[in-house]
Amino acid sequence: MKAYLGVYTARLEMPWVRSLKEKRALVKPAVERLRSRFPVSVARLAGQDDHSWEVVGFTVMGYDIVWVETILREAADFLAAQAEYEVAEENWKVDEVSLDGIVPLWAQ
Repeated sequence: MKAYLGVYTARLEMPWVRSLKEKRALVKPAVERLRSRFPVSVARLAGQDDHSWEVVGFTVMGYDIVWVETILREAADFLAAQAEYEVAEENWKVDEVSLDGIVPLWAQ
């Protein structure tokens, strides 16, 4: 039995922002909206101490690769559609995860 783990990261740039407080007011609501609309786990990964950029990422796991890829793309499109920042760079991948030895035979 196998599952699929999708991972997405994006570098968000806001060169016009003048303070960490102003940046947080842009990034935090976008992360919360992403978390509430999609079945993903979201994290702010880097750049919290710089006011002009930040790296955010999210993951999704499921048994259907098409569903995992669809969620990744829709969530990435949603994140990019927010007008508060520019997505300067993005990366995503889907890895196969073996569940052999983890899932009991009766559950397969």
